[in-house]
Amino acid sequence: MTVNPLRLLASSSPWRAIGYLLSGWVVAAVWIAAVLALLVVPALGLAVLFAGIPFGAVERARLRLVEPRPRAVSPHGVPTRDGVWSWLATRFREPATWRELGYALLFSLALAWVDATLGLLALTPVYVICYPLVVAAFPEFQPDALFGLVPTSRPGVFAATPLGLLLLPPALYLITAYASVRARLTRFFLSDDGTGTDRRVSELSRSRERILDAMDAQRRRIERDLHDGAQQRLTGLIMSLGVARLHLADGPPPAREAVDRAYRQARTALAELRELVHGIHPQVLTNRGLAPAVAELAERCTVPVEVRIDLPDRPPEHVEAAAWFIIGEALTNIARHSAATRAWVSCRRVGAFVRLEIRDDGVGGASPDRGTGLVGLNDRVSVLRGRFTVDSPTGGPTTLRAELPCAS
Repeated sequence: MTVNPLRLLASSSPWRAIGYLLSGWVVAAVWIAAVLALLVVPALGLAVLFAGIPFGAVERARLRLVEPRPRAVSPHGVPTRDGVWSWLATRFREPATWRELGYALLFSLALAWVDATLGLLALTPVYVICYPLVVAAFPEFQPDALFGLVPTSRPGVFAATPLGLLLLPPALYLITAYASVRARLTRFFLSDDGTGTDRRVSELSRSRERILDAMDAQRRRIERDLHDGAQQRLTGLIMSLGVARLHLADGPPPAREAVDRAYRQARTALAELRELVHGIHPQVLTNRGLAPAVAELAERCTVPVEVRIDLPDRPPEHVEAAAWFIIGEALTNIARHSAATRAWVSCRRVGAFVRLEIRDDGVGGASPDRGTGLVGLNDRVSVLRGRFTVDSPTGGPTTLRAELPCAS
């Protein structure tokens, strides 16, 4: 409606608007008939509750007659499981289902007939234009003077044509404007007005949380299997090689050297396996909590680290895992990239959050664009709907802060 009126009238938009308004009564009549048929059959009576869903799909498709915008998006979500019962349960809980049903009732009982009446009135100028032809084609037709606008005499009826041509442009323009407003009303009730987008974002966030929980559970399982399986077998192998070294103390030098070499390699493999297990998920975090696990991280860091943990009770398991991961990655970055001489780690409970702060006196300049692991930390925090900030001016110092939601 913002285009030039003459260009609008020269387009197909007014006629498509009239078609949109006049076709509404067909949709209303079919929908009413279908609802009445469902009510007649007792076994199908409850299906009336979902009768607004096909109506909404038809109305969203009809919007293409008057709106050049992208196709209206269904506000319905995807069922979490396959099957009819899951679909019914999902639809029953959705506000969109009841919004569609209410709008279907309003449309079928009132709006459709108002639209059709206005659509027919928009065609009145066409009738006025063709009025002389009607009189000429039907001699028995008695002119009604078109509400007093044209003379009743036979020659005078020809004045109706220019009158109709004069009335046609404003009538088409107004009916197009009305159809546009009606389409917006339909889109407001039956299309995704943002709530569907918000819902899908929430579903995506929940799915990311489920994936993260599954990954943490898998990490713990791998750590347990390595600790209780491969690590124990390697320990047994080292003990056996140690016994073999004792028995071969007076044996041939080649044999002693081979056993010694195997013993050293086994110890190296065990040390590397322990490093791997610790990096996956430390047993101390599961058994004793975040404070001992962070203290262990600080001891293993090549930069001296001062740790302060002030947690009155243990946070939820996923918060502990995330906090340990963030602190561990931050200390790794400090050791590798910061050229720092000291670092500080603080973890405390502030209201409904666990607040982490990792500082160092290094050269600064940390940026997610440089691939220092900050992007992964930010992603980890965002999954939990927390807050993550980095303050690292060139020349230092660097301060990393993270707040993780934690139920009280």
